[in-house]
Amino acid sequence: MAENAPDGSTAESVVRKPPPELRPFVVRYTGYRETGMPPGRHRGLPSPYLTLIVTLDDPLVLAVRSDGRPGPVRYDALVGGLHTTPALITHDGSQSGVQLALTPLGARALLGLPAGELAGADLHLADVAGPLAERLRGRVLEGGGWAGRFAALDAVLLERLRAESAVPAEVAWVWERLLATGGVMPVSELAREVGWSGRYLSRRFTAEIGLRPKETARVVRFDRARRLLQRSAASGGGLTLAELAARCGYYDQAHLAREFGALAGCPPSRWLAEEFRNVQAMAAVLAEDSQA
Repeated sequence: MAENAPDGSTAESVVRKPPPELRPFVVRYTGYRETGMPPGRHRGLPSPYLTLIVTLDDPLVLAVRSDGRPGPVRYDALVGGLHTTPALITHDGSQSGVQLALTPLGARALLGLPAGELAGADLHLADVAGPLAERLRGRVLEGGGWAGRFAALDAVLLERLRAESAVPAEVAWVWERLLATGGVMPVSELAREVGWSGRYLSRRFTAEIGLRPKETARVVRFDRARRLLQRSAASGGGLTLAELAARCGYYDQAHLAREFGALAGCPPSRWLAEEFRNVQAMAAVLAEDSQA
């Protein structure tokens, strides 16, 4: 999806799924480019997925990292683990790159370490994956157009897959069940189904994924809620916060509002107003719907 304004500014967002072999590890690629826009900021919210960003032009700038530490820190290629507080991204009116949504299972397979070692961190990809960072960014920059960039990602990541670095089957199953049920399945029930005690599950899950099972369920539920809210607003729908709370398993609207304050750092109305100013973010949501 691309938009060209009369003032010469552009906003472009393209979403593509990776090939089937990569989908257990990477949910989607999102290419984005904005030029000539007013300087702005964007909240990087908690999500069930790790973030890997390869920039195309200017570096990505974090004014506040997901662990709350102040910046600015500039990245040519970034990998961010699961977190429960927002990061703050700023730009001067131009930004471009490709963002990958990695599942926690993809950390071992593609980066060679458990997602637990990346929890709450925003790191230079080179510090995590060594030469992969330069190879990945180099191939993406040579791609020439979104189709070529996505093909470059496919090629490099398929080469990188490490079959011997599998996540324990029980942990993978619990993570997938939390995602499939929207974060509303009790952790005690999950523990029973895999035959582990709740304490043992929590220890193994946290070491591998980076958040405790209850924290992960909380983030999954929040991520579903904010995406539904964003899609409703982008498409002109009239979903109320009370309806949203009921659909996503919150006790009531007040509970949902408290979760936004804790996980997004602001009320739902303020977050949504900021997102409407972020053309790339809103366009990406509609593009994701078209790929579903």
